Amino acid sequence: MPFRKLNTPLKEALERLEIESPTPFQKKSISKIKSGANFYGIAPEGAGKTTTMIISTIQQLNSEAYMDAPRALIYVKDKESALDLEEKFKAFTRYMDLRIYCAYDEQNIDHQKDDIYAGVDIVIATPKRINKLFSITGINLGELQLMILEDAHDLLQRSAYEAIYRVSQSINKCQYLVFTENMTTKLEKLEETFMKNAIMVSIKEASA
Repeated sequence: MPFRKLNTPLKEALERLEIESPTPFQKKSISKIKSGANFYGIAPEGAGKTTTMIISTIQQLNSEAYMDAPRALIYVKDKESALDLEEKFKAFTRYMDLRIYCAYDEQNIDHQKDDIYAGVDIVIATPKRINKLFSITGINLGELQLMILEDAHDLLQRSAYEAIYRVSQSINKCQYLVFTENMTTKLEKLEETFMKNAIMVSIKEASA
């Protein structure tokens, strides 16, 4: 899908960041995600998975804030990954009003609860911290549109499966996106829970 089919604020962000054309992975992936399908994206580092995820999330949220409850939840493996992804998102959303929030284990959970309830659109978080917030009703998932696993091959090696599964069972209707370098047994198991009828895109080469 050429970038011209994205919404205007997103196209302006891509132009500002001098991202002129999609990688092979992005060409095969973005339109499928835009359709609303559950999605497995399998590709090596450097293929453009993270940028695909950022573009698709912003596109699905129409590049704008809406009400207070999160509409996208992105699972990452640790604090460093959360902060890195937040920075990458903010490069795209500099002139948008989308609200992005990181939740990781080292923060005060009461402060996190207050921050999230003040209004956010995208939450980037570790599974353990979301599970804890969910347990104390510290996050409202009633408006969630996207649940995303970033670097899932690594994420699910960290005993995160049960925490992610628990949250997924409390979401009424949502689009699920999984980005990984390779398919694993644990990732295949997700098809039995929330990845039903998922579309799969697999790219072997990282070169654009």
